[in-house]
Order: sequence, then C-alpha cells, then structure tokens
Amino acid sequence: MVVGVIKVSLHIPETRSLKGKRQVVKKLIQRVNGRFKNLAVSEVADQDLWQKAVIGISAVGPDTRLVNSILDKVLDYMEEFDDFEIIQAEIDLISM
Repeated sequence: MVVGVIKVSLHIPETRSLKGKRQVVKKLIQRVNGRFKNLAVSEVADQDLWQKAVIGISAVGPDTRLVNSILDKVLDYMEEFDDFEIIQAEIDLISM
C-alpha cells in the first residue's frame, strides 16, 4: 500500500478578504473532489491569510507509480484554473 500526499501553496491575487479567499478555496476543493474520486482534499494552513492558501491532497493505492500518476494529474488539473497560481507543490509518497 502506498499513501501519497501533495502540499500545494497557492497565491490568490484577486481576493481582498478572507470571505473571498474561502470562496476560491471551496470552489477548488469541490472541483478536485468532483473530478477525482476517493481523494482527501482540505485547506491545511494559512487559514487567516487572505491571499495565500495551503491545500493538502492525499491518495491511497496499491503501488507508487499509480499514486504518483494520480497526484500528478491533480496538479495538472489545478494548473488550469485562473483564480490562483501555484507557488509550490511538494509530493511525498509513503510505502507501508
């Protein structure tokens, strides 16, 4: 079994408040959950900053190649959105 985790740091330049940021983050989480089933997606840090967000995404699968492929596809999908820019993305894979 392999557990894969992505930590994605986002810059949200158009937002001017925490309410605006939450709308962008909620929309992102809904889109990712709608497109990719069986992933856990959540805002994991910087909840009090209105132009920055850190999103955690995790997946579980039978082998490293499959989990890494899924997480790469999630990142590619996220890069298509215009509401934010990806500042940094870190993928960690843990074999159990």
